[in-house]
Amino acid sequence: MFKTFVASALLISCASAISSFDSYKKSQKSNFAQEKSQFSDYKKAQQKAFSSYIKELEKYWKKPIMMSKKKLVSYAKDKKSRTIIDFEHNRLTIETLAKDTQEAEQKLSLALAQAVTFNTEDFYNNNEFEQQLAKIEASHKIATPKIDAEPVLAPIFFKEQPTKKSLYQFVKHNVTPEKIQIQKSSKIKTDKVYTLTISLPKDATIKRSFIYYEDVKREATRQQIPLALVFAIIHSESSFNPMARSYVPAYGLMQIVPRTAGIDAYYHLYKKKRLVGSSYLYNSKNNIKMGSAYLHVLYYKYLHHIKNPTSRLYCTIAAYNTGAGNVARAFVGTNDTYRAAQMINRLTPEEVYTRLLKDLRYSEAKRYLMKVRKRMKLYKKIYES
Repeated sequence: MFKTFVASALLISCASAISSFDSYKKSQKSNFAQEKSQFSDYKKAQQKAFSSYIKELEKYWKKPIMMSKKKLVSYAKDKKSRTIIDFEHNRLTIETLAKDTQEAEQKLSLALAQAVTFNTEDFYNNNEFEQQLAKIEASHKIATPKIDAEPVLAPIFFKEQPTKKSLYQFVKHNVTPEKIQIQKSSKIKTDKVYTLTISLPKDATIKRSFIYYEDVKREATRQQIPLALVFAIIHSESSFNPMARSYVPAYGLMQIVPRTAGIDAYYHLYKKKRLVGSSYLYNSKNNIKMGSAYLHVLYYKYLHHIKNPTSRLYCTIAAYNTGAGNVARAFVGTNDTYRAAQMINRLTPEEVYTRLLKDLRYSEAKRYLMKVRKRMKLYKKIYES
């Protein structure tokens, strides 16, 4: 199905497409120098705020935990309770500092009720660190739209919108003495650390994919890329964590890096130079739109000289993780995508796949290609059968 889809898409005129990665890179370097300098300043301000926030957390926690690609982390205002949703390992962990079991159960109950009912907007507004970053973004004139109010855990635990009664029963069932682990606090002598861990259902990842189906379908169609590819990328990048954040930094469902993919995708979509920040990319509609646009740029611009649609698909997947230049290096030793395409066009798709797994510069990119190809089959079965 994909071969037929892409073969017809290839008939679209590519006259305006940029002929090589080198020329495109040069044009971007000159056109977006100001935006990249702006991002550098923004990143420094971010790092300063991060260091300051970590110091605050260290007053209460031996090991502060912050949001990552596949973990959504939320601290209470007093920083003495924290919720950790591990989307990769399907685990919800709530920890609180309390003087006794009664206080701990009250705090754990409140945190659990919030964890399973909060939407993305709630988690964002309740996150003190993200609110600090929003102010930094505004001061650097970075796009900061409203966050989507989409469910996070509710569809996983409840068939319908939870009522007060069903929520009470859920919390009562899960917050029990035998399920709570207790250990001494190394930071506050009068308190102990109480931990509650709940396993998410095995199909939690697939259930969360349903939330984004309409957005993925719309953007995949608009950008002429397979719907299964977008879902497989989201699964591999963030495990459907809408507030995913990596050290790069990259943000959101499809882990967009503002100073590279973000600039390319925004310009492709709007023909404007614009730097976007974390809050823009925590908005799932924006993120899926940007990520799908970047896949289009990779497939139809950077790598358009590759004739076989499946070979180009494999190279696009790898490029999403490691860049088109590194994909070219796996074939010709330089970042010249035109020269690489000439070699790729002499190979079968399976030979291209094997070459990428053998000669891609980074092992992470090799694992990424394998995971996305495998997950494409899963999502094709779910959504295209």
